[in-house]
Amino acid sequence: MAALTPTAPGFVEKLVLYTDPSTCPTDALIPVPLADEPAFVSWQQDIPREYLNMSPEELDRRIAFARRQLGTRLAILGHHYQREEVIKYADFVGDSFKLAREAQQQKDLEFILFCGVHFMAESADVLTNEGVHVILPNMAAGCSMADMADPDDVYQAWDEIHEMLGEGASVVPVTYMNSAANLKAFVGERGGLVCTSSNAPRALAYAFEQAEKVLFFPDQHLGRNTGFGMGIPLDEMVLWNFRMPHGGTTPEALKKARVILWQGHCSTHQRFSVEQIEKARREYPDVKVIVHPECRWEVVQAADMNGSTEKISNAIHESPAGSVWAVGTEINLVNRLQVQNPDKKVFCLDPVICPCSTMYRIHPAYLAWVLEALLQGVVVNEVKVDAETRKWSLVALERMLALP
Repeated sequence: MAALTPTAPGFVEKLVLYTDPSTCPTDALIPVPLADEPAFVSWQQDIPREYLNMSPEELDRRIAFARRQLGTRLAILGHHYQREEVIKYADFVGDSFKLAREAQQQKDLEFILFCGVHFMAESADVLTNEGVHVILPNMAAGCSMADMADPDDVYQAWDEIHEMLGEGASVVPVTYMNSAANLKAFVGERGGLVCTSSNAPRALAYAFEQAEKVLFFPDQHLGRNTGFGMGIPLDEMVLWNFRMPHGGTTPEALKKARVILWQGHCSTHQRFSVEQIEKARREYPDVKVIVHPECRWEVVQAADMNGSTEKISNAIHESPAGSVWAVGTEINLVNRLQVQNPDKKVFCLDPVICPCSTMYRIHPAYLAWVLEALLQGVVVNEVKVDAETRKWSLVALERMLALP
């Protein structure tokens, strides 16, 4: 993999970091010590002080040494949205679906270091042998979308939906991978399954074989875009606003709906707009626009293609030299695709260029800390799912992984 450096073709010299999607202070993309990260005050703070001011070069040396010492006892999984100075250490790189498969297939390991966010590490723990320790470098790396589906809200919604539909209601729940393990267990226990953006159409098709209606959470946009792509009209999908009594809908609308969409979203993907696509087409008449299905429906409709991070990556890699691509997804992946495809023009639709703020919380200092602790026989930042939650969330995940 080509290194992403300030002189590499397509490198974005200025990157916007954010903790609040409406406020994006500009900072340089060049790696800095952890103490110099603008948003570090909101990250996990119990990392030993010795790591705070280590230079990128020192961190690189220490991570590489620890990685060599641990050898085949350890596998590092890295999500596409990770910063370049983290992803370079990954043994496996992919979207959440691909990494879930990798986690399941790893044998005879002691440790998995998951460079992603909390729900991904939970899924890895569920899918691997109980003796494997799954480590999340920074426990503050969560997901704002996953947080929009609080278990109590989902349980209440499930009861209210059945009350409103009446006796004989036929509903199966489907949860996006971006959800807590206890909600995956909720789904598994009720005949549903997990999906990712890679396999959402197959997951919905499976769900409709089980029931007349699907409760899809937490991302309304993935649910809407997937349903529409399968031929379900918008007026047969209803939005469930968990903040309002009875979801802010009516029994009539609920009975008509085939898909009940949870009011959740990805803040990063809400930044992309139809206006950005129109601007890209004016500036580059031959441009191909590809966006993630977490984008709004009208953005997906205006694009040429939509798909998971894996699909976006494959489409660009397989396109002919000279192709022009405008991409609607997280900037670290877009930058990496530009570097890996110097014979093509690849750029981000959003000129502000906000990364996923929670993915960005995985800094090399955290990798050095947890790896060096392992060399001392100490496991820090382990993600462990309790036995009952593990049982039913494994059912939901295995249903997903068994999809044709």
